[in-house]
Formats: sequence, C-alpha cells, structure tokens
Amino acid sequence: MDNLFETGFLGTRAPLFMDIVSVIVLALPFLIYGAILLAKNKQYQAHERVQMLLFVVSVIVVGFFEYGVRMEGGYKNLMEGSSVSHDYLLYVLIFHIMISVTTLLVWIKTLYSAKQSKKLSALPGSLSRAHKKDGQRTFVGIVLTMLTGAWVYALLFVY
Repeated sequence: MDNLFETGFLGTRAPLFMDIVSVIVLALPFLIYGAILLAKNKQYQAHERVQMLLFVVSVIVVGFFEYGVRMEGGYKNLMEGSSVSHDYLLYVLIFHIMISVTTLLVWIKTLYSAKQSKKLSALPGSLSRAHKKDGQRTFVGIVLTMLTGAWVYALLFVY
C-alpha cells in the first residue's frame, strides 16, 4: 500500500495514486460516450448496465482518491512542490469541486429518474427525450470534471 504514495508513472511529482485516478478520470468521458453509443444503437439494457458500472466505479475511484489525499497529508501537503500561488490553486480547486459535486448530483438524478421511468415503461418511450437531456447534462459535467481535474493536477504537480 505504501507504493501508492511513491512517485507515479506520468513523469510528474504526483504520487502513484494520483496518476491512477487521473488516468481513470481522463478515460471516463470516452467510456461514457461508448455507453451513449449503446443507447443510440438501441442496446438499452447494455447502456443501462454500462452506465451503472461506470457510476459505481467512479464513486469507488473518488473514495480511493479521497483516501489517498488524506493519507498523503491533505491538500496542503500535495501543493508543497507547486510554484503556483496558494490562492489561485485554491480557487481552481474550489471550482473543480463545485463542478464535480454538481456533476455527481446530476448523474445520480439521471440514473434515478431513468430507473423510475423504466418502471413506468416510459423509457425507452415517452420520457426518452427528457432522459437524453439529462444524459447530455451529465456528459458535459463529466467532461468539465475531467478538464478541471487535469487543470488542478497540472497546477499541483507540473508547475
């Protein structure tokens, strides 16, 4: 377990756990897009299963990330090697957290309403358009979470 706190594989100052989380978060929009393509190809059951799997894996990854940050001594210890001002980094981090928490809530709402709509036999069907809009919002949030997460990573471990 101590290996998780050694220097990672991306060639930065980041610990291994942060590199692992970053690669997974970077891949997430592409995996989500693949799940969207399943729905576009009318493979609704596969779409549902993949979306649920990606959600569960994402929650586990966030837990792994939180554990790693705490074990590493918190945000202040991680930012020690950065040449970026503390205030700027803190504002970017808060912005990232706001986007990621909002995205998580939107994703939960999308999954919950999809489950309820499916029980009513309205998905696929009369509620498909609303579900598609919810899914688009979730996808945009995931992309923004990935981009702002990369921004925070760069500020902490590259600059």
